[in-house]
Amino acid sequence: MYHKTIVEGRLEFGTAKSYDTILKMYIKRVESYHRNEIFLKVEDIFKEDTFSLVVERFVKDTITEKSFKNTISLLQYCSQFALSGTIRAWLLDGGNILNFELIEPNQDKSAVQSFLKGRKLIRVQGRQDEAIQELSKAIDKFDRHAQAYERRAKTCFILKKYSDSLRDYNKCIGIDPTIASAYYGRARIHLLNNDLDAAKLDFDQAIKKSVALEPVHWKSRRLKGYVHYLLNEYDKAIFELRLFTKRTFSSDDANFGWKRWGFYYYGLSLLANQNFEEAVEAFNFAADLEDVRDDVAKEDILRNRALSKKQAGKNGYIKDLKEAADLGDEKSSVLLKEIKNL
Repeated sequence: MYHKTIVEGRLEFGTAKSYDTILKMYIKRVESYHRNEIFLKVEDIFKEDTFSLVVERFVKDTITEKSFKNTISLLQYCSQFALSGTIRAWLLDGGNILNFELIEPNQDKSAVQSFLKGRKLIRVQGRQDEAIQELSKAIDKFDRHAQAYERRAKTCFILKKYSDSLRDYNKCIGIDPTIASAYYGRARIHLLNNDLDAAKLDFDQAIKKSVALEPVHWKSRRLKGYVHYLLNEYDKAIFELRLFTKRTFSSDDANFGWKRWGFYYYGLSLLANQNFEEAVEAFNFAADLEDVRDDVAKEDILRNRALSKKQAGKNGYIKDLKEAADLGDEKSSVLLKEIKNL
């Protein structure tokens, strides 16, 4: 039985000696253990100029489960000799994930161990400085450690050291221009700096460098839609935010708590684009969702739904304005007074 398979990523071996060793082992294992039932060809993935194994985005609908398992097993074997890198692989059946594999180095060398330790410390309250120290050790041991630069950039962002974060994101992308999270992180810095055009370009790159099965893909679509809205590019904002709001996220997905926010800005984009009836529907969804983590006030949803209803010729907009005013929204109170004076 055939399945759709997606594989993407790279492994860095650091030296010519390590590279030559794993290349010979790869060829031997293909011939001896797997009897050529591997879907990645040696000549397509081994890059002598950088001493790396690189899988450009591989997408094929005719891969057997056995071939998938054999190829993943071989890539996992190769990862034991790598100093850095990540390979992601999915086996799919009609859109359902049958198997997901994240392949990373996990060996005794200090560059690997310092990276793994630093990565664990990033989200530990009060230990971000230690995380930076460990990630810096990994970089000192192997200066092409793109993942260490990306994680150190993220840590600096958490600590609001934005110039340091931007430097590391640039370094990461310079080494490995396929890491979607680096473009996403750099775009957030551009957004903070109000450099909207640069942010838009980087969010777009994050979307292109990721697949729709990854959270970073949808985080980037959501914020790219927001940037389009800020730039008054309402058609483009509607496109991105419609995709985001139609997507179903599991409770453990980083995007799960942002659906209300997504519907709110989708509604604002529709309202600005004079798609009034669709805007009412979007604000209806936003109003019905629980406030999980966003900064959208209920009164803002109600006021903009009222404006959309009024423009669409629907009833109920005065009720929305009154409810928003009762919540302390001064703009709604002003609108109610203007209506009474008509």
